[in-house]
Amino acid sequence: MKDSNLDQAKGRVKQAAGDLTGDDELRREGKVDETAGKVKEGLDSGADKLRDAVDKVKDKLTDRR
Repeated sequence: MKDSNLDQAKGRVKQAAGDLTGDDELRREGKVDETAGKVKEGLDSGADKLRDAVDKVKDKLTDRR
């Protein structure tokens, strides 16, 4: 499981625990953790797309030789 998925799951658990206990701070922490996980997931996806684009350029340059 990726860090981003772990952060999202941890966030959902904290939010649920905050809801059950009425702890607003724990609920907020959970929301922050979940959002951080979503951001990491988006960054990972963007990095993968960038790597793919760089590889395509390298392949085209190599084919010209």
